Amino acid sequence: MQTGSTPYRKAIRNATLVLVALGVVLSLFVSGIFQAGDFASAYFAAGDFAYGVFAAGHFALGIYAIGTFAVGVFSVGIFSVGVFSTGIFSVGVWTMGFFLYGRYKKKGAFPPQR
Repeated sequence: MQTGSTPYRKAIRNATLVLVALGVVLSLFVSGIFQAGDFASAYFAAGDFAYGVFAAGHFALGIYAIGTFAVGVFSVGIFSVGVFSTGIFSVGVWTMGFFLYGRYKKKGAFPPQR
């Protein structure tokens, strides 16, 4: 013996199927929202990583600039040593000239000046 008419059973079954289908669609939609959030989080994390690489590149560029400055300072120092050495050489040549002039003047190598 049946406890309800067939049209009500079909309506209840159809409503149940519609509700189940809506639940599945809604759960997929919510899952998609969470997955989109995870994707956005990963996207931002990748951006932060890229920014970190960019910052590391700038740090390396700064180290390179400091090294270049140090090489420039070293080159200026080498130039100063060269100038100093040239001065010492000039003083040596000047001293040697006076020494030789005095030595050979005593021997009569240079005629007397009038």
